[in-house]
Amino acid sequence: MKRQHIAYILSIPLAMILGTGCSKFDKINTNPNRTTQVSSAMLATNMILSVTRGTISSTKSFMQPYLLGKYLTWGEGQENFQYNKLGRTDFGRYTLLRNIPPMIAAATDENQRRSYRALGFFMRAWQFFWTTMQVGDVPYSEAIKGESDNIIQPRYDSQKAVFQGIINELDSANALFAQGADFAGDPIYNGKADNWRRLANSFQLHVLINLYKKTGDADLKVIERFKDVASRPLMRSYQDNFALTYNATAGQNYPWSDVPAGSGNSFVKSNYTMLTTTLIDPLKAMGDRRLFYYAKPSPVKIAAGKSQSDWDAYLGAEPSNSFPTLQTMRVSKDYSDLNNRYVNLVNAEPVSVFSYQEQQFILAEAAIRGWIAGTPAQDYYAAGITNAMKFTASYTPDLADYHHNMKIDDNYILNYVTANVLTGTVQNQLQQIIVQKYIAGFLQGANYNAWFEQRRTGYPVFVLNPGTNLNTPTTQFPLRWLYPSNELSYNNKNLGDAIQRQFNGSDNVNGVMWILN
Repeated sequence: MKRQHIAYILSIPLAMILGTGCSKFDKINTNPNRTTQVSSAMLATNMILSVTRGTISSTKSFMQPYLLGKYLTWGEGQENFQYNKLGRTDFGRYTLLRNIPPMIAAATDENQRRSYRALGFFMRAWQFFWTTMQVGDVPYSEAIKGESDNIIQPRYDSQKAVFQGIINELDSANALFAQGADFAGDPIYNGKADNWRRLANSFQLHVLINLYKKTGDADLKVIERFKDVASRPLMRSYQDNFALTYNATAGQNYPWSDVPAGSGNSFVKSNYTMLTTTLIDPLKAMGDRRLFYYAKPSPVKIAAGKSQSDWDAYLGAEPSNSFPTLQTMRVSKDYSDLNNRYVNLVNAEPVSVFSYQEQQFILAEAAIRGWIAGTPAQDYYAAGITNAMKFTASYTPDLADYHHNMKIDDNYILNYVTANVLTGTVQNQLQQIIVQKYIAGFLQGANYNAWFEQRRTGYPVFVLNPGTNLNTPTTQFPLRWLYPSNELSYNNKNLGDAIQRQFNGSDNVNGVMWILN
């Protein structure tokens, strides 16, 4: 079956498929030891793992968001993301949402049903948000209605309408989780409705900060909404992160680990990764010991007499340099690669798709923009840094090979925060906040979040090299992905209307979507 057919075939009512079955065949092939019904818990587990483990992926795929975000380079071959080439995305996130109605319907009591409804609202908001962030206008109000309403060619809603819907769904999630009970099937928070309520509210802050150019919109009331959400229960520390924890079970190891030894992660063995100047230079400039937890020293510098705890033993690669230039650097071995803990440990660290650290940096940005008052931006900023550092330190065994004798402890964190306070103009403070968010996001936030933040704020500064930039024109960075090819084939009229409305009929990567205007 060709992949482009999937979205539309999945819209066919299930009864049309099941109705042609042979009862004798079904009876013979029914396993009496397995349930014939899908529970709410099973559907919840599937959805939650899909947006955590499924999104994060493993091995080379795990690194793709960090190539686009300029955290590292890749030496196997010239990678499109490293050189700013964006192609067509897909709407694969939508198919997951078909599980929401049966999950709610299978709930066994009203309190559980409220929580599963709330989870459904959160999942819809989550999937629609990351989809619209990639392309602009998307199907929303008519999406996922192939079976219920026989709508197999949904119209595209404006990005504003999609954001309004996302905000409303997160409001509904907050209200329902507040009334609901703990529920089964949750591998992240063990079904704690309070944790999910906090996540829904914290994520809404992220949605709203992306509307910072729309504060004058009378329909959205961005600042008013932000103040309201900021007063609700929010995530409390890095232990509330929306993050998947890995373990020693086969297939559940950390995405970059080579555990057990010889398990076949050829990318690790080939040393394809080099950390970048975009990441390493600010760490060195601020005396940030996360450098020693993220990276390992250049073997050339060590051979020349530098110690593993010497800042000068760590060297980044400029990701916009030509591929041959980077290959020469790679062959020389005079660069910093990923810390060995990412290879050696089955759970080097949980990988978050949204974190408390992000929440605190969002609140710091809102404070310097004047959206909220009462707590200084510096307090939020300090809490973000503190939790980011504690997160890294808490998951790193006390071995020299993993922290290079430059340990992060409470005293160091306090001194670092004191030495790196917010200062200067609003723009300078914004840069400080986003750079700290970027550092905290190393191998975290796998939804291309660092790239979206750089697109939104301009920070951290990515070097634009017309000689290597694969975007057209080479004098600018792209702004969006192209729409899916199967939409061209099967929903062409509605897609065409959306492209005409947004980009004067041209589906191109340089089109300026509504949130960026």
